[in-house]
Amino acid sequence: MNRDTILGLPSMPAASPSYPRGPYRFIDREYMIIVYESDPAAIRAAVPEPLEPDGSNTVLYEWIRMPDSSGFGNYTESGIVIPCRWQGETVNFTAQMYLDDEPPISGGREIWGFPKKFAQPKLEVASDTLTGTLHYAGQMVAIGTMAFKHATSPGGVEAMAKGMGKTQINLKIIPDVDGSQKICQLVAYNLTDITIKGSWVSPARLHLIPHVNAPVADLPLKRVVGGKHFIADLTLPHGRVLHDYLKG
Repeated sequence: MNRDTILGLPSMPAASPSYPRGPYRFIDREYMIIVYESDPAAIRAAVPEPLEPDGSNTVLYEWIRMPDSSGFGNYTESGIVIPCRWQGETVNFTAQMYLDDEPPISGGREIWGFPKKFAQPKLEVASDTLTGTLHYAGQMVAIGTMAFKHATSPGGVEAMAKGMGKTQINLKIIPDVDGSQKICQLVAYNLTDITIKGSWVSPARLHLIPHVNAPVADLPLKRVVGGKHFIADLTLPHGRVLHDYLKG
């Protein structure tokens, strides 16, 4: 390989790159999001400064089914998102994420700093119930349920599309060859070209089980607020740096 060939590679390994160049298009991406109230001290501990929790003391526990993802394939994801504020703007911070497919784990961590780890999440309809589960290292660590298409969400697809356009933020940490931090940033992105194909709400239930390597229960569940279920087509573009910790 010559220099031009090397610089033209989209990702590692050179013999068969894990993912192509973006942006990345998702078709029929299905979400179940259970909103719950948690402990404000635990939320503050999970949110990196200078981000600030939004004061609602709520956490979003998500399952996302992605059957058609350009460059990434067919996979499912589950994890925790925390509503925050960045310089007065309402944003979401992705705190933990678990999925079952290598390309989006590599790409998510290397490009945007998504906190992705390999696990076995599942989102499926069982009779009249939308059911999400997460297993890590053979152990159940989360289960969520809500009634299937119980009621149309307030504001319909228009309101959901607007909410999906909110700024999302990740903490990106990549070490140098000597083990010191090479990249340490808050990275932001905004989903684009969003089409909501259906959006529903219902009562929901959520159970989180302590696990050392999938610590979703570290943000304890005090009260379930409710569940959201929606299906969307969207594009994930590249991100931008909001804050560089290595520059002070």
